[in-house]
Amino acid sequence: MRVKILFDKLAEKKPLHTGWGISCLVDGRFIFDTGEKGNWLIENMKNLDVDIDRIKGVIISHDHWDHWGGLWEILKRRKGIKVYACPHFSEGFKKKVKKMQGELVEADKFTRISKDIFISGEIAGAYKGRYISEQALVVRTGSGISVITGCAHPGIVKMVEKTAQKFPRENIYTVLGGFHLMKEDKRTIEAVVEDFKKMGVKKAGPTHCSGKTAEHIFEDRYKANFIQVKTGQILDI
Repeated sequence: MRVKILFDKLAEKKPLHTGWGISCLVDGRFIFDTGEKGNWLIENMKNLDVDIDRIKGVIISHDHWDHWGGLWEILKRRKGIKVYACPHFSEGFKKKVKKMQGELVEADKFTRISKDIFISGEIAGAYKGRYISEQALVVRTGSGISVITGCAHPGIVKMVEKTAQKFPRENIYTVLGGFHLMKEDKRTIEAVVEDFKKMGVKKAGPTHCSGKTAEHIFEDRYKANFIQVKTGQILDI
């Protein structure tokens, strides 16, 4: 299954916009997160030949501006599109989705949204000492299970473990996205890498809030199986 990176902090080529947040297109039909600015996302989609009329749904990982920033421009162009959110997202977010005629879907548990494409449902985490809910996008292919995260506030290991529990007989092929390790020390990051190895994660693509230290450590340990995530990149998972 193909994943196209629509927005991230680096780009493969100009004139693609880059910045804070993340967004990717899965199977040409589902957008996971939408980056920080709507016009940047729409322009990137046009430059990457993404047909917005083919989009069936938008999955928002968690209720932060750099993950739903581009959603509103999508809703302006696609009335009635499904927006997958967690039940504990803010009422302001939910009301705006409905006001802009999006079909709000609140998933509190693991949910299949298409053939071999799932959302994890709400996973509890913390941000600045307060509760935060987050969900991951999960894809099943012949290579195994792949997990895409926005920021992994609940903990990237916890999110991968919860996914693995749903597929006890299948291997974890790829984990990519924000791992939320940019403020962690080297020892903590190395422990996360060890956990990835123990879980059998074959490929790793830390980006966004993962931090440079984490990216370097993952690259050193994963070598050819490290993914340097960039806007415009196409991945087969």
